[in-house]
Amino acid sequence: MEYTAQTVEILNDLVKIHNDRIAGYERAIKETPAEDGDLRKLFTSFIADSHQYKLALATEIQTYGKDIENTTSSGGDIHRAWINVKAFFTGNDPKAVLEECEFGEDATQKAYRSALEDENLPAYIIDILSEQELRLKAAHDQVKALRDAARAEM
Repeated sequence: MEYTAQTVEILNDLVKIHNDRIAGYERAIKETPAEDGDLRKLFTSFIADSHQYKLALATEIQTYGKDIENTTSSGGDIHRAWINVKAFFTGNDPKAVLEECEFGEDATQKAYRSALEDENLPAYIIDILSEQELRLKAAHDQVKALRDAARAEM
């Protein structure tokens, strides 16, 4: 029973991370100039991915008969506030937005690594999380490459 509670807590922490990620990319879309349509489209696809990952996590949480977290983490709230302040001072600079997105992706990677370090997770949950982590790593790398390209243009 203890392992069940621990597994649900880990899954709910990841749900919160995705809530943070969704809110972060929604904010990033608002901070990205309209002429950067490709970047806005990319951010929209990351939001859709997080909804998909959340659904998979929520399904597992429900199999344990537990409730799904619909909140964000306090760290995510702080990060979004920082994005708001930074956007004000940088004038919606795409490089600054990408830097903040990379920061968020770093936090997501860290959360998944931490979750996967738990030795008591059932194997099928590890499989789900490993697949999501792999796909999230690709998103992280894509944001990092765009950020690097934006820095090079300066």
